[in-house]
Amino acid sequence: MFDRLEDVVFRFQDLTDRLSAPDLNPNDIYKLNKERSDLEPIVEAYQSYRAKVQELADNKELLSEDDVELKAMAKEEISRLEPEIDQLEHDLKIMMLPKDPNDEKNIMLEVRAGTGGDEASLFAGELFKMYNHYAQSKGWKVSLISSSSGTMGGFKEVIAQISGPRVFSHLKYEAGTHRVQRVPQTESQGRVHTSACTVAILPEVDEVDIKIDKKDLRIDTMRAGGAGGQHVNKTESAVRITHLPTGIMVRCEEEKSQQMNREKAMTLLRSRVYDKKLAEQQSELAAERKNMVGSGDRSEKIRTYNFPQDRCTDHRAGVSIHGLPKLFSGNLDDILDPVRAKLQAEALKAQEAI
Repeated sequence: MFDRLEDVVFRFQDLTDRLSAPDLNPNDIYKLNKERSDLEPIVEAYQSYRAKVQELADNKELLSEDDVELKAMAKEEISRLEPEIDQLEHDLKIMMLPKDPNDEKNIMLEVRAGTGGDEASLFAGELFKMYNHYAQSKGWKVSLISSSSGTMGGFKEVIAQISGPRVFSHLKYEAGTHRVQRVPQTESQGRVHTSACTVAILPEVDEVDIKIDKKDLRIDTMRAGGAGGQHVNKTESAVRITHLPTGIMVRCEEEKSQQMNREKAMTLLRSRVYDKKLAEQQSELAAERKNMVGSGDRSEKIRTYNFPQDRCTDHRAGVSIHGLPKLFSGNLDDILDPVRAKLQAEALKAQEAI
């Protein structure tokens, strides 16, 4: 690892030198700055690590001195430095894990009601609001693509685009089945029911990332069927696109403009086709990757929200927190941070086993 860290330091300095060249065009400046900013946290952590290692060595030398007070001070410093060095080394190992190429991307968020009927639809609506509040707290933009309302409220299905810095890196671990335990509004006996929703987090895919041939598409236009103002049922603004080779079909009707609906639908279609191909690749490598992070298995129950006990439990990290109102108001980092730490630790363990 340390040889690789030295390479990172060398590359960081090279980028710094190249940025001082007078003849750079704006595109080169952006690319160089982007790579340099990605490496900067690693370089700073490594510099701190080396400084503390040297400080530790200096204090260990002082243990051979005759001065009792000096030796006592050195022992105190050693006791402080050793755990700090261990933590920095762990942090560096995490930083040097292979980067997920999708971490910088926007996402397509899909929330679908599962088992539980009307209660599952209500829960899907609450989950969507939770992600909406979280996005707002991060300064991200949420743009609705399509939705299907439940009979008593909430959503049978809702799909939205979330745009902003590193959205996928923050929310990628949300993919999976979310389970809720509570007394439904329709329950007259006060019994606790269990319902579920599935959440899909798809990285937004550019045309450069995946090519879709126009001849493989069937595009239908129709009148929008949901709320949306005077244009509903008067103009054919809704768009449905079917990718014939995979059978994947997407629909968008939230915008008044057919062209905007078409663009949103194509963005969603690219993400779904990309996700399908990625899932096929991961399936082929499942035996080798079973301990790796990012399998994206959506059948796995990743989290349970227990309302009678005001508790949220993430089954992957083995972490439980209390305060569901706070969580649903958008304070997702309370549960996301320990999940990310656990899954990164598992990835590190798998990396070291190779």
